[in-house]
This record gives sequence, C-alpha cells and structure tokens, in this order.
Amino acid sequence: MKTKYDVLIIGAGLAGLYAAMNLPKEKKVLVVCKDIPWECNTFYAQGGMVTALNEADIPIHVQDTMSAGAYHNNQEAVEILSRTSIETTADIIAAGMVFDSNEAGELLYTKEAAHSVERIIHAGGDATGRYMHYFLMVQNQHQLQKNTLVYDLLIENGRCYGVKASVNYEPTTIYADHVIIASGGVGSLYAFNTNSRTVSADIHGICVEKGIELADMEFMQFHPTVFVDTPYARKLLLTEALRGEGAFVVDDEGRRFLFDYDPRGELASRDIVSRGIFDYHRKTGKQAYLDFSMFEEEWFAQRFPNITRTFAAIGYHFPQDKAPISPAFHYANGGIKCDTNGCISGMEGLYVIGEASHTGVHGANRLASNSLLEGMVFSKRVVDYILAQGKVEGKTPTFEKDYANILHKKDDKIYKQKLRQVMWEDIGIIRTTKGLHEAKNLIYDMKNKEIGRLLELRLNTASAIVDAALARKESLGSHYMESI
Repeated sequence: MKTKYDVLIIGAGLAGLYAAMNLPKEKKVLVVCKDIPWECNTFYAQGGMVTALNEADIPIHVQDTMSAGAYHNNQEAVEILSRTSIETTADIIAAGMVFDSNEAGELLYTKEAAHSVERIIHAGGDATGRYMHYFLMVQNQHQLQKNTLVYDLLIENGRCYGVKASVNYEPTTIYADHVIIASGGVGSLYAFNTNSRTVSADIHGICVEKGIELADMEFMQFHPTVFVDTPYARKLLLTEALRGEGAFVVDDEGRRFLFDYDPRGELASRDIVSRGIFDYHRKTGKQAYLDFSMFEEEWFAQRFPNITRTFAAIGYHFPQDKAPISPAFHYANGGIKCDTNGCISGMEGLYVIGEASHTGVHGANRLASNSLLEGMVFSKRVVDYILAQGKVEGKTPTFEKDYANILHKKDDKIYKQKLRQVMWEDIGIIRTTKGLHEAKNLIYDMKNKEIGRLLELRLNTASAIVDAALARKESLGSHYMESI
C-alpha cells in the first residue's frame, strides 16, 4: 500500500512552515527538510521583515520595490506583496509572534537601503529569521521529517505525483496530491555566500531536466557587507540594518568611498553597493570595512545582540572595532517560474514558493527585507489555491527509474569546489562575455565527467544561470556586464 499525502512541502524554512501553518490539521501533510529544520536561510535572516505601514504606504513600498528591481518586476506581484503584507503581519502577530516593540507596546521599525521610510519590523534585535523560524516550528501541527534529500520529481503527463528522496540515506518514494517546492535558492553554488549549507539548487536542476522553466536566473543578488575570513562556505552576514541605523563603509584610511559610486553612499541598493566595494578593491587594492564607531556600546549590544556575540567569539569588540567586509552571494532573484498563486504553467499538482520561486516580485534586484514577507504572502496564496481545489482523482502511476545508488561519486567534491570558484569569478558581481563563455565550457566539461546525481543537478542550475547571463547583453540590476 502506497502512503500518500494530501500535501508534501519540500523545505522547512519560513515559506514551507507558513504554508504548513495555514493548512488545516485534518489534512495529511508532510514537511520535509534536507538536514535539520533550522539549517535553512530563514534561520540566518537578520535584518527583519517589511510590512506596509498602512494603506497610504502601499504605493510607496511598491515604488521602492520596483525602483530597487530596476523596473524589471511584475508589478501585479509587487502590489499583491505590499497590499497583503498588512494582513499577513497582523495574522502572524495575532497567532503569537512577538516582534520588537517599545515600552508602550508599539512595533519598532527600522530602515534599510533603498527604502523611503522605516517599515521593517524585527525580532530579537538582529535575529528576526531565527525568532520567526522558531515560532513557526512551534506552531507546526503537521509531520516534519528531517534528513530527506529530494533527488527527483515524479512527473507524468503534466502532473506531479510526488518525489523520490533519500530519507536517512535510504531511497524512498513519497506520493502526494499536491507538492509545494519551498527549497530556497542556489547559494551553495558560490564560493562566498551567506546561505545555509543545504541550499544547493538541486530542485532547480530537476526542473531544468524536466523542462520546467526557470526565469531571470541571471539576477543573482550579492550582499555587500559580509565577513568572509572564515573557513566555512557560509560567511558571516552583517545585516543591512547596521547601515540603516547609520554604520559607514570605509577604506583603510577611513574614507567613505561609496559616494564615488552613488550619491546615496552606503544606502544605495545592494547591487550598487556590492559593485562599488568590489570595484574599489579591484582598482585600489584597499580593504573595505564596516565602521560602527558612531554607536554607543550598550545600545549596539541591545540592537544587534547576535552580531555582538558572534563576532566577540572570534575576537572582535563591537562597536569599537571595524569589521573587514566583502560582498558575497546572498539571494536568487530568479527561480522556478510560477504565477502569483505559486502554480507552475502546464503542470498540475506542483507549486513553488519563497526564494525557489519566480513570480517576478523582486525584478532585477531584491529590495532589502522583502524576502521574509514574500515567503508569507505567497505561501498563504498557494494554500488558499490548493484548499479551493476538489479531491484529486485517478490512479498513481508507478515510477521505476531511481538514482539513489549514484547520488555521489568519488571526484564530486573536487568538481563541486571548482564549480563554486568558477561561479564566483565568472558569474559573480561583475561579468564579461569572455568569462561567461569560459564558465559555460567548464560546466559542459564537468557534465561529461563521471559524476553523481546531485552534482549533475547543480550543474544543470549553473548552466541555466550562465545561459541567462549570456542572453542578457545589457547590464540591469544585479546583472552587471563589463565590456573588455
């Protein structure tokens, strides 16, 4: 007898867990995650979550989002995001989520780059993602399964019937009427990134294989202020809220060089700040630092407790010390193409939400702190859509093909590191046609080696990013082409 679920959710970050929270208890729901549930990007999100302040702020938030996205956004999706934010924020607070507030119990708002007003709410100072993730974990009434690595989608005649996965290293078939992809972005493809180690673009790679469209994959966002001097792939993020509160970016001599690149200096959009830091270092050889010396120690420790503790453990004393910074890969603006209900064109029973998805809401460059909000708004919409569907009828086909015994091969680790370096150097912050062609050839060569299933999926996604970057000749937002 096949075990079959009403809904299978791939991913236990904010998007997946908020979808689960909105699915009734009587539905048979399974939430799966690759590792432990808190090893996800939500857990590492620091800055906060955007919410429109009121009806009057909606057009201003829409304008800020469109402007940051270089007007490449789907305006309908942006309007849904902003309009629904008032409802979803009230909903999660009513359910018991506690955001930082003042003594009178009023929400505290902060500002980040490219926002016109202070409209970002936060929790635990600089640990918003961690607090929201814990809250949603506690709220979850459905089965949650760890150590579940999805390596195939079961698709026949335009319908998804479930997945094949390695569950505690055992090949397992999981059937479901509705499969929601909430697997996050592509961070582990890059040598320097701020993402969880589990975010490695496997599901995107399956979509490439199945002919499911990925959109805007050239628009990879790099966070400008990251401490990269650690041996781990995931580097230490220094939230944009630091600059929103007044921290400076300076060089070795204390000069605020970002004004050479944009009149907004540190508060220009992420793509501009990242390129400025990258370009300045390349031209002058000077190191960039984040300078917090304008802050009082007690206030800083209270507002940014997570950063204060993390960096104290490696010998930094904030706010007195400056932190050396570099840009690092942060967020995929592109993803698996879907509509504003998370539905994938030409595919029944398969949906996508959160960073894995592409509704067009972020355009060419995501506005700071719109991602936690996106996870909530579009999760709720996909659940509403699924609950409005009738019962799924019909027989589930048998899927024979399996890759379980060849997920990894002996040289995969070497190729994986090589891929991550190439992605950083040639498909990173500043790109050239020559570099992209070299990367394309290298990826093609690796695909023809003796490799495991998971590396093959990564390479599929890497190919999609290179092809998209080559197809867009002009610079736009986070896709910056340099002619040499």
